[in-house]
Amino acid sequence: MLTKGVTSQRKVLTGNAAAANAAMLCQPDVIAAYPITPSTEILEVLYTFQAEGLIRGQMVEPEGEHSVMSILIGASICGGRTFTGTSSQGLFFMYEPCIYAAAHRLPIVMVNANREATPAAVSSSGQDIHMVKDNGWMQMHAESCQEILDMVIMAYRLAEDPAILVPMAIAYDGYYLSYRSEAVDVPSQKQVNTFLPPRKIVNPILTIDEPMTVQPGMTPMIFTEYRMKHMDAMQRAMTKLDDIEAEFEGIFGRSYPGVIEEYRCDDADIILLTLGSCAGTAKVMIDQKRDEGIKVGMLRVRMYRPFPKVQLAEKLRGRKAIGVIDRDVSFGWNSGHLFVEAKAALNDMEGKRIPMLNFIGGLNGGDITIKNMKRAVEDVHRAAQGHDYAHVTFFDVG
Repeated sequence: MLTKGVTSQRKVLTGNAAAANAAMLCQPDVIAAYPITPSTEILEVLYTFQAEGLIRGQMVEPEGEHSVMSILIGASICGGRTFTGTSSQGLFFMYEPCIYAAAHRLPIVMVNANREATPAAVSSSGQDIHMVKDNGWMQMHAESCQEILDMVIMAYRLAEDPAILVPMAIAYDGYYLSYRSEAVDVPSQKQVNTFLPPRKIVNPILTIDEPMTVQPGMTPMIFTEYRMKHMDAMQRAMTKLDDIEAEFEGIFGRSYPGVIEEYRCDDADIILLTLGSCAGTAKVMIDQKRDEGIKVGMLRVRMYRPFPKVQLAEKLRGRKAIGVIDRDVSFGWNSGHLFVEAKAALNDMEGKRIPMLNFIGGLNGGDITIKNMKRAVEDVHRAAQGHDYAHVTFFDVG
């Protein structure tokens, strides 16, 4: 049921501004960030909120991203709610303390406006967020500005849950979402307070009066158990997300489909598998090809870490061919990261192996166009009919 007496406010916001609005409404105790393209606007908007008296917590701008995450680690160990936003080289610079934050099960929330890595690249790509996918953080990928805002709010509920306690990164395509303006329903502070209570401390916290050692040595047996429990907590997050989204709908009136979004999949012979903002383009092409009699559907992975391999294998069972759209490359595999993950998930399927095609594009700011999606659908359709196919295709090359 919607919270009585309070309403959301519709605003035109960029993806970065949506993330900043969400962070403000969640009222972190400490916000630390260092400006870097294309996420700088997040910090600009948050400083405006601070000047307007809308942020009660402490805002810190250190000398670099390594210090950003180190400050948030200290604040989180002391029991605070924390937030940051970054991109690309900034994410890489904070990688060492990111691993520390995950290993110590600190429920920090971070947004990443996805950006290409070097050489000489400052535009959109998923390369940065995929290069840190195995650092122990949970990861979700947004398709729209509204989803960015809502994911950030729900991220705190998930990360701070006593059964989870794992940091969360919300990823969205730099430029294509970070600077795109869309209508966004911004909830009231009362709605967010109803959904997101203050952080519940379940472990001892660091205080001046009771100092403690935070990084003790571990025997191999204890360390192995520690790793196992961390991984188990991430797996629990998939089920917990369903519960959180159901509660979110009751308060805010917006629903989400869990770890995977389905689009026109019920009778689909072939499937496009997507991640992030290109899903919208895929839906347009799917509608066109449906009108031509091609039974094509789309699956969008929303939760990328932990990876929903069981759910994905179930959704792909019985299809005739699959096309995977990637905005990044996995060096050594000569393919994209989502393609590698999906191939691994298909090992859980029984029966005949089905054709699986990878399409890579949108690197360093390039667009994944209707023309690209048309080629992907047509190539996958031909593969489903038994024709030869290329395992990996780079859009707009050759």
